[in-house]
Amino acid sequence: MQAKVKNPRKQRKHLYNAPAHIRHKLMAAPLTKDLVKKHGVKTLPVRKGDTVRIQRGDNKGFEGKISRVDLKNYRIYLEGLTREKVDGTNIFLPLHPSNVVIKSFSLNDKKRKAIVERKKPLEKETAPKPTQKPILTVKPKSKPKISVIEEIEEPTKPVAVKPVAVKKAPIAKKTAVPKATAASKPSAKPKSPKKTEGGQ
Repeated sequence: MQAKVKNPRKQRKHLYNAPAHIRHKLMAAPLTKDLVKKHGVKTLPVRKGDTVRIQRGDNKGFEGKISRVDLKNYRIYLEGLTREKVDGTNIFLPLHPSNVVIKSFSLNDKKRKAIVERKKPLEKETAPKPTQKPILTVKPKSKPKISVIEEIEEPTKPVAVKPVAVKKAPIAKKTAVPKATAASKPSAKPKSPKKTEGGQ
């Protein structure tokens, strides 16, 4: 099957250029409520010989057998549904299969039977599941846990705290410099020459 597209031009192009097996699927019509309950299928492609009822349009409520299926133009024709032209000739009115409801159909054809059997499980999956009662689960008995209060109430032994000795960093001590003689004592800084009053 061709990929789904949103562009209207491409949608019409796919519709007009669709092969026969896809055209047959597009010619599907809904079934009546009684047939849905009986067969478990909501829609089926229409065929010659099926009895249908018109649901929309000017001829709403008309029932008749399908006399012809036009796959080229996506239309069906019913027995007895005709109109008179200006020249006096009668012609069948074309209908789109989406505007009719299938009232009865035959399952003599093996292929059609296979279609109904194939679509049945799909309809069952979509049906709502019956509500089930919640199953009560019994939890196994667990050992009693000691509460936090009980743990606090228990007598606790006093713990002796030993003082921790803090080691201090050793302070650098000034070493005593032995006194030396004036000759051996080096001068700390060279003294700048004193400026004389008249000197430079």
